[in-house]
Amino acid sequence: MTVPDAPNPDAPTPDADTPALLTDWSARLSAELGIVDLEVDIDAILGLAGVAAHAIVRPAAPLTTFLVGYAAGVASADPSVSPEEAVRRAGDAARALARAADR
Repeated sequence: MTVPDAPNPDAPTPDADTPALLTDWSARLSAELGIVDLEVDIDAILGLAGVAAHAIVRPAAPLTTFLVGYAAGVASADPSVSPEEAVRRAGDAARALARAADR
C-alpha cells in the first residue's frame, strides 16, 4: 500500500467556482488519460461519493469511486456493454451496497 500525498494546504476551498473548476479538471484529466468517449456525470460521481462517505466512513468516498471506475473499465471491455452502461451498473451496485450498510 502506498502512502498518499499530504493534503495541499494551498488548495482552494469549494465555492461558487467549484462546478466550473471540476468540469475543467474532468476534461483535462480525461484528455490526459485518453478517455475520449465518455461523458462524465460529475454530479452522479459526487453523489455516489457522498453516499459512501455518509453510509460507511468519509474515506470510503474516494475508494468507492475508484473501485466503481475500475469495475466499469473492466465491464466495458465487453463490446456488448457501453462505457456509460458499465459506469451506471457499477455505480448502482456501489450505491445499493452503501445504502444497505447504512441501515
